This record gives sequence, C-alpha cells and structure tokens, in this order.
Amino acid sequence: MSRTLLLQGNQAVVEGAVAAGVRFYGGYPITPSTEIAEQLALRLPQVGGKFMQTEDEIAGLGTAIGASMAGLKSMTATSGPGFSLKQEMLGLACIAEIPVVIVDVQRVGPATGQPTSPAQGEVMMSRWGTHGDHWVIVVSPSSVPESFELTIRAVNLSEKYRVPVIMLMDEVIGHMREKIVLPDDYQGIEAASRKTPSCKPEEYLAYAADKEDLVPAMAPFGSGYRWHVTGLVHDETGFPKGTPAGTVESLNRLHDKIYNHLDDIVTFENYRMDDAEFAVIAFGGAARSAYAAVNLARQEGLKVGLFRPITIWPFPEKQVQEIAGRINGILVHELNYGQYVLEVGRVVAGACPVSLYGKYDNESATPQELLAEIKKAMKK
Repeated sequence: MSRTLLLQGNQAVVEGAVAAGVRFYGGYPITPSTEIAEQLALRLPQVGGKFMQTEDEIAGLGTAIGASMAGLKSMTATSGPGFSLKQEMLGLACIAEIPVVIVDVQRVGPATGQPTSPAQGEVMMSRWGTHGDHWVIVVSPSSVPESFELTIRAVNLSEKYRVPVIMLMDEVIGHMREKIVLPDDYQGIEAASRKTPSCKPEEYLAYAADKEDLVPAMAPFGSGYRWHVTGLVHDETGFPKGTPAGTVESLNRLHDKIYNHLDDIVTFENYRMDDAEFAVIAFGGAARSAYAAVNLARQEGLKVGLFRPITIWPFPEKQVQEIAGRINGILVHELNYGQYVLEVGRVVAGACPVSLYGKYDNESATPQELLAEIKKAMKK
C-alpha cells in the first residue's frame, strides 16, 4: 500500500532518513534547512530515535558523530554559515571513518548572505571545505521524490563505505512542494548496514581493512569491542602513527576505498542526450530550468541535451569525457559565480568549448533565460 502526499523537499529528506534507518539527529536550526530539524524532532521519537537540538552547528555534527560511533545511523542538517562551522568536525569524521550524513540546503552567501534565496555556492566547499587531502561523497537531488530517494542512498553509501556523505541541496529543492508517493511503511526499503567485526573482542583491530573493499569493520562503542579514535593519522589499531610510510598507507586507503568503487558511487542522468550536438550540465535546483530549456531548444530544432550529475563528487569524469568527445560544446549552468564549471573545464581539457551561465542574483533562471544562454554558447 502507498500514500500520496504533497511535501517539501526538506520534508522528503526527513521521510528518507526515517526509511533508511536514521535514529539520531543532532543539529541547530538555520534557514532554509530548518524544516528538517522540526520534522525529525517529531518523527524520530515515533520510531524509537533521538533528536537533539545542540548549542551550535559544531556540536550538531559532533553529537551525530558520537551517536554514529555508538552504532546509530546519524544525520545533521544545516545551511551555508552552519556548513562553514561544521568543517572541522567533518575532517574528524573523514579520518576516523565515521558514517554520518550532512544535509546542506544552500542559500546565498558569503556570511549571512540572503537567508532564504536560492544559490549553489557550496559546490567546491562540499568537496574541499575541510582541510587536508580528504575524500567525501556528495549527492544533489533535483526534485522532491529524489530528495527522499537520495537521502536513503546517502545513508546507505555512508554506512557501506564508512565515509561522511553530504546531501547538497538548495533552497529551490528544499522549499518547493511536489507530489510524492511513499509506501505506508518502510519495511521493504533497502537500508544498508555497516560492516561489524566477526572476531573476538581481544582480536579486534579497528582499522584493519578488508582487502577487497578497503573498508574496516566498525564495532559500536559499548559493545565490548574497544578501539581508539583520533584525528591523527593512525595505524590499524587506531593509535597515531606519524611515519611517512604510515601516512601514505593511511591516506591511500581512504582515497582508494572511494575511487576503486566509482561505478557503484557515481550516478547521473542523461536527458535527450542520444543525438545531442550540444549539452547543458546542471544539477540540483538549476537542473529544473535546464529540462525545460532543453525542450524549448528541441522545439526550435536545436539538438540540445542535459547531463545531470546526481553524484557531484566524486566528479563523473569518465561520463563527461565521453560526452565532450562527441558534441560541439557544453554550457554549465549553476546558481553561483562559477564553480562546477572549473572541474568540467579541467576534465574536458579542450575536447570541446565549455561556457558558463552562472546566476547569482537571488533568483533561479527561467527556461527562456537559459535558452538564450544556450544559443549564445552554441555560436561560440
């Protein structure tokens, strides 16, 4: 049985979290993500979970990391300024390999910016915001139903690979309402569980990784298995190891456990790309206008298609290179001054011209505005 609802994207995130088995949320309210906290404060107690409003954004992610270490699937949510504050804790989750999902509903910045206006200004920050050579997974939904589905996927990827996963939304998707069909209960939802140790407690090495997937088994704190957690580079025991060889070995494994599994992690959509001679690349809220602009272009006889990254980090390098090798040009549309276009240009490496339509005036592009930019780019 199913139910048909009219939900905001933020509300769909809440239902996706519950369906995926999230049972702890720690966070601090901030527009335009606040509905996620409000709704999880209601929903988590209904399924035996815990909600904690913390004193600030740093503590929000800190408590989610702690709950995850104790064995609970955990989440936090925020917007631009709060995402800045979470970066130090994000680095800890990366090196200590703590599964946690961070939802960032973007708004105009820098600083306080425009609290409820649409933007996509944290694209590069989501990849490189915390310090050091770290690796995370970032996904970006373009509809309310996809917000539900991608939240489940974000939780599953986080648990499977023991890595923080960032759900990079924007005000457009967070606050828009769409029809969504959800099951009456979530018993049939595929919810991944983290790998737990099968050895005796005294034999447990917290960071002894399986050679096949490079992901260590994770014992919940309080389960009888003891392990050391540190923000320092460490060996299999979890205790610091500062040698050059130890650092290389540790960082290589953190990289390879993600990049050896790109076929499982990277997802995308091709829209009217089969015979396209020109491509638009857009994601999240910006892709909403891109679908319509592509259809308008087709009505005028222009062979335009849309490539929509769903996993935006790791970057879908193989797919973009394939597209660049068979079309005449690419227009990257994003709601910022120009961020993702930098990576597109790097990967395309001159195989075709790459243009940018960056919009950063508090408003989304209309399909007609985007169509006009497509036409300009096609003449270059």
